[in-house]
Amino acid sequence: MADRSFLNWPFFEERHRMLADALDRWAAANLADIDHSDVDAACRELVAKLGEGGWLTHSAVDPDVAVSRLDVRSLCIIRETLARHDGLADFSFAMQGLGTGAISLFGRVDQKREWLSRTRAGAALSAFALSEPKSGSDVANLDLAAREDGDFYVLDGEKTWISNGGIADMYTVFARTGEAPGAKGISAFIVPAETPGLSIAERLEVIAPHPLARLSFQNCRVPKSAMLGKPGEGFKIAMSVLDVFRSTVAAAALGFARRALDEAVARSTSRELFGAPLSDLQMVQGHIADMALDIDASALLVYRAAWLKDSGAPRVSREAAMAKLYATDRAQSVIDKAVQIHGGDGVRKGSVVESLYREIRALRIYEGASDVQKVIIARQTLAGG
Repeated sequence: MADRSFLNWPFFEERHRMLADALDRWAAANLADIDHSDVDAACRELVAKLGEGGWLTHSAVDPDVAVSRLDVRSLCIIRETLARHDGLADFSFAMQGLGTGAISLFGRVDQKREWLSRTRAGAALSAFALSEPKSGSDVANLDLAAREDGDFYVLDGEKTWISNGGIADMYTVFARTGEAPGAKGISAFIVPAETPGLSIAERLEVIAPHPLARLSFQNCRVPKSAMLGKPGEGFKIAMSVLDVFRSTVAAAALGFARRALDEAVARSTSRELFGAPLSDLQMVQGHIADMALDIDASALLVYRAAWLKDSGAPRVSREAAMAKLYATDRAQSVIDKAVQIHGGDGVRKGSVVESLYREIRALRIYEGASDVQKVIIARQTLAGG
């Protein structure tokens, strides 16, 4: 059983503790039997289950409530809990939030009602289309062009490493509209998957199977009403979305790390070596102590960033960057130690810790690689805050 004492920290309210308890029970009852052999089908099933369970109502604002906001602590608790139970369930939940984050934060009422009512129910899958072949971490360096043509914008170019690519019903797409050079000339659009001119150029396979794709836009016409916010606000929109969801990536890493520690404790207390449990060995105890320390330190950074955002801080870029950098890097170390404690069984395909070992690596890259998080932290520290 994963440590739950952190829920008594002052970052949380009673509703957060109730959410964590309810989701943990639901996940134990509903996620154990998901067939992962067909990843696309598994993601669709998971989104449907999460929708039926009511958990996706936390992934986006309520389109029927005039003043509604995302609760980042709830998002983090959900991602941590789901990741501890099933990595693909965490992915499925996360993409419903990230893919519609721009709509939650900047969408018009009609855009929210059209899409959020469906994604919150699990009836539609969403995706966040930002990365390009020549611009991953350098978000302002986009090539995908969107030119005006009467009442439409025409999109031409590519996006790549798009999560939910190939199975999403809608994509939030960032394209260069050219109001100014660099970051000030980017806009955001809602592009339904069936829009003519949008196609899946390539499905991408990675070490931890997830639905990923390279998208092609060729004379893809979208109405001007599909724009989110105003022309030239795309970079601001993208950064605002990442400011919310970057902390949740750290929370997912925390969930993976907690599961690894649970597995390591179970292994070390049940496996004997030289006539005594592995846990009697001082080196194993040292590993367990390091793992527990890394997890608690990560949790403090994750929930500090989430609490600050929920408390009304306009930006938490520095705090979210610290949380993502530390939690993902330390989770990698925690999981590696768990593999070591398991010995040969730790690298057996299909074992829990082997799966965690593959799952964690991508979190140190997507939504801002660890190296980029260091740049963000350093620049804000040098600037005095």
